[in-house]
Amino acid sequence: MKTEQKLKFSPRVFTIPLLFVFAIWFVYWLEITFGWNFNKFGVYPRNFSGLKGVFSSPFIHSDTKHLFNNSVPLFVLSVCLFYFYKEVAVKVLIYGGIITGLLTWIIARESYHIGASGIVYLLFSFVLFSGIIKKNYRLVAVSFITIFLYGSMVWYVLPIKEGMSWEGHLSGLVTGIIFALLYKKRGIVKEKFEFSKTEFDTMFDENGNYVPPVLEEETELKEINYKYIYKENEPE
Repeated sequence: MKTEQKLKFSPRVFTIPLLFVFAIWFVYWLEITFGWNFNKFGVYPRNFSGLKGVFSSPFIHSDTKHLFNNSVPLFVLSVCLFYFYKEVAVKVLIYGGIITGLLTWIIARESYHIGASGIVYLLFSFVLFSGIIKKNYRLVAVSFITIFLYGSMVWYVLPIKEGMSWEGHLSGLVTGIIFALLYKKRGIVKEKFEFSKTEFDTMFDENGNYVPPVLEEETELKEINYKYIYKENEPE
């Protein structure tokens, strides 16, 4: 069995997700401690100044509940990303996050859109669809676990709850699918099995024609005849 990439543990599997979660909690702590409000650094659609939110909005949250609801899936899905997709993990997180923010800036309502939920949906979508597309049994298992844990999130890409940025969720979901397709041949792919040749395989040549097996007795007889002929023709 061969794969393009073997699963090996790396410290950044946990360090990068932990740093990301720590960063969003630290920003929220600054807001609470000093009475600051960073909402104006969120994505404000179709406004040039609102583009700064593409980079800053994932670190800004409205309240503790909003922050906690994003922290757990963000950490779990980030760990999955950096363990199972380590070859492309950083690209998916950074470039995918930027594209998610830009799509939100294009399609969203005129309001400040904040929170890491767009990144959460990006990771959810990428892990889910990448495993299915690659048809690797490990990744498919991760996809089903992702559905089991966070499958209900799919409903929130629709405008069913007031005050929630469903546009950011939808942008993350779409971006995750795009990156799953883009990197379908990178990292771990469907297992390829190579079978060793058996005695049955040696009975056929490369064109599929039957080749009778040579018995050991026949081989010894040919060697004896060869020696006899060679000795008979040998000059005295």
